[in-house]
Amino acid sequence: MAAQAEGMPCWADAMFADVEAAKDFYGAVLGWTFGESASEFGDYTQAYADGRAVAAVVPPMPGQGGHSAWCLYFASPDAAGTAAKIRAAGGEVLMEPMTVGGFGTMLLARDPSGVAFGVWQAGTHEGFEKRGAAGAYCWAEVFTRDPDKADAFFPAVFPFGVQRIAGDADTDDEEIDFKLFTLGGDPVLGRMAMGEEFPPEVPPHIQVFFAVGDCDVAVAKATERGGELKFGPMDSPFGRFAALTDPQGAAFAVIDLGATTGKMPELTDER
Repeated sequence: MAAQAEGMPCWADAMFADVEAAKDFYGAVLGWTFGESASEFGDYTQAYADGRAVAAVVPPMPGQGGHSAWCLYFASPDAAGTAAKIRAAGGEVLMEPMTVGGFGTMLLARDPSGVAFGVWQAGTHEGFEKRGAAGAYCWAEVFTRDPDKADAFFPAVFPFGVQRIAGDADTDDEEIDFKLFTLGGDPVLGRMAMGEEFPPEVPPHIQVFFAVGDCDVAVAKATERGGELKFGPMDSPFGRFAALTDPQGAAFAVIDLGATTGKMPELTDER
């Protein structure tokens, strides 16, 4: 597999107090199967869709607690260099670059607005083996209460261009504070400003979207198994989607990329 471009979302994992329950939930909702846990790497367990690696789940390390959440990783050719850029741009490195066997080097960080994310310098593990198809990662959005900080930070750390969705005078679109980060002109990450519709206890985060064959069926499977529907299902030009939390509190979204409705919005380059 070719190395991922710098800044490309390349992997996602989540920490769960009850890994077996997480495997049961996502296996039912997204059709995932799971490999053997790697005891030498904290029982890290990869998830597969159609036999290809799409994500991973892991239990907390001894003495480590905290809220379950999905973490999105961005590709880097030099994790140490990216760590320096993170600090220079006002971010915080939560975990210094750490080599994971021959698989690669990872770090964890937080942007100045409080959004946590990961960085992955690939070794033998390049990242997603499948994306943009049922059961696999397909999109992500930065949800932040300080969009100006996020807008300055991410393009300073990664080689992102920035596009803005042009407002439509005949709709409420001009009220939506949403931007796109691009690589080579192609959108790879969204940025949404968190308004009053987000309760104060919801932290800034990156919402990871997984593709499904039918959004409504996936929502039904999730809620039947203890997940909570937070938004949608909603039709859009990009697909029918819904935002949920799993039974352990990790936020994620599902989208049927084949069920598109309406015209694509116009985009304006900002940088």
